[in-house]
Amino acid sequence: MFGMGIGEIFLIVIIAILFLGPDKLPSTMVNIAKFFRSVKGTVSEAKATLEEEMKLSEMRESALNYKNELTNASAELERLTNVTEIGSELTGIKNNLNLDVEPKPAPAAPKEPEVVTFTPKSKQQPKLDLKDEKV
Repeated sequence: MFGMGIGEIFLIVIIAILFLGPDKLPSTMVNIAKFFRSVKGTVSEAKATLEEEMKLSEMRESALNYKNELTNASAELERLTNVTEIGSELTGIKNNLNLDVEPKPAPAAPKEPEVVTFTPKSKQQPKLDLKDEKV
């Protein structure tokens, strides 16, 4: 305790008994214990306050980081959804593509639809070629 050994503590107790006497020693020991208890309470309160402040500062720092991320994301989203900028970029790309290429005219539609007729197989007469057959 406080960097003191058993021998040093006994020496202090003997000197306290000699100077204070047996009648004042118990009340003095109670007062010393109250003093150490109050110091211990004060130190624990200060420690708790410091830990709370550290947590608050960490929370504040993380909140600022989130705010910066949201600000950057909203700026990026605004840049991506800027219609006039996208239109000008598309016009520039279209102009780059159309420099050497002329648009081809669309093929003309036929004037009248073509009519195709089929005759059924059952009505067709088979042609017999008698020259090739041997009798």
